[in-house]
Amino acid sequence: MPKVSELFFKTAIVFLLLGIAAGLQMAISGDHSAFPAHAHINLLGWVTSAIFGGYYALNPQKAARRIAMIHYWLYTAGVVIMLPALYVMLQGNPALEPVVAGGSLIVAAAVLVFAFVVFSPETVRSTAAVPSATR
Repeated sequence: MPKVSELFFKTAIVFLLLGIAAGLQMAISGDHSAFPAHAHINLLGWVTSAIFGGYYALNPQKAARRIAMIHYWLYTAGVVIMLPALYVMLQGNPALEPVVAGGSLIVAAAVLVFAFVVFSPETVRSTAAVPSATR
């Protein structure tokens, strides 16, 4: 499995654990005011990171490109900045809204990088895999 896939999968598991912990904390306390942060932890952290990891596992030539690792670090940094700030902001600290916005912009930039990866042609093509038109 490509390194970037493994990193995305391991990061996804960390966010899954954090999402479960946030859900349990809300359930135990009876305070569900941070449910949007809980949803973002699960969707952006767990699900989206796992999907990125799966994409790179299925496309090892693209995973081997330097931009794939840039995508990983940019996306992960954005999510790590955004999600804790969102959680605390929803607990009654509106001063963190600029931090949430900044993290969101980093996440958006990382998604644009991923779109570039997906839509860019593969850099190395195997001639053995291309069927011959003349036989």
